[in-house]
Amino acid sequence: MDFLFNTNVQFFIAAYLIGGIPFGLFLAKSFAGVDVKSSGSGGIGATNVLRVVKETNPSLAKKLGIATLVLDALKGVLVLAAAFFLGLSEATLWGIAVLAVIGHCYSPYLNFEGGKGVATGMGVMMFMLPYETMIALVVWAIGAKTIRISSVSSLVAVVALLVSSFYIHPDMAHAPVVLIVFLLFYKHIPNIIRLVKGEEKRVV
Repeated sequence: MDFLFNTNVQFFIAAYLIGGIPFGLFLAKSFAGVDVKSSGSGGIGATNVLRVVKETNPSLAKKLGIATLVLDALKGVLVLAAAFFLGLSEATLWGIAVLAVIGHCYSPYLNFEGGKGVATGMGVMMFMLPYETMIALVVWAIGAKTIRISSVSSLVAVVALLVSSFYIHPDMAHAPVVLIVFLLFYKHIPNIIRLVKGEEKRVV
């Protein structure tokens, strides 16, 4: 058990456990009295919080959606920031980033189920690859305004981030970025299937 006293390991565990906190579920239950796991798409992220809460309390829905988005993004960033200020290596920081996203997607508090990981992924990417993430956010904003299908906007933005990372940082090890992108696409498989069938809902 000596490995538990290793600083890197402690940060990896913290990243996974903090990344797994289902803020959307807690906020929706606490302030709107609804269970997002059993409503809408069943997701715990900002989009489903907005969609589900809007049915009963439109004025509260946007606030909870924004709060969920911010908290999901920050939970990976906070662990990364602490590790960065302690001088941990870039490889360790990337490990923390990946585990924070895994924690959100496979939360230990929800029987290893979870959300799509987009907000948490964008949060850690903003810390690790700020220029690429800004490009992705612009792409997402354009998609959100024009396509108005959350999953499509998110996935196109993720692809933009991955592609731009090869141009902006051609010499970096891209494996963690590819892994996060793969995970986000994997978690969106149900959305992709609904999209192919023409059943994916638009955000209204």
